Amino acid sequence: MSSFRIGYGEDAHRLGGDGKLVIAGVQVPESSTGVIAHSDGDVVLHALADALLSVFALGDIGYYFPPSDPQWRDLDSQQLVREVYQLVHKHAPSVQIVNVAAVVILDSPKLGKYRDAMRQCVAELLGIVQEEVGLTFKTSEGLAAGHVQARVSLLATLV
Repeated sequence: MSSFRIGYGEDAHRLGGDGKLVIAGVQVPESSTGVIAHSDGDVVLHALADALLSVFALGDIGYYFPPSDPQWRDLDSQQLVREVYQLVHKHAPSVQIVNVAAVVILDSPKLGKYRDAMRQCVAELLGIVQEEVGLTFKTSEGLAAGHVQARVSLLATLV
């Protein structure tokens, strides 16, 4: 008999600086600014890592990758997700991700043309098919101009 668990994560960063904007593992070259963050600031992958940890009440990424620790400076968020997923598998070896739903809130630039590449990156990181990754883009209608945010929920099963 399988049991299901739901995970949830959320992340936000201020836009700024001359770095690059990376969302769900994909660089968005149209952005005139990067994010202000200790790592690469990928809000989708940070929210995904927190969602994975929340499935088993294992804390959050700040506990495992504290921004006060210089070793995590400019960390590629794909590596962060890989390490978190390994941690989750150590805790529950039979866990399988069923699907992921992510919402990105960003006023500009528009992200639609990157949707498939972003879904594929998330799918590969979790070992699932792209069709199991939902990705929605919203604007803040000017309420959060200068920020990028992501909310991620996922369904996991223990077999």
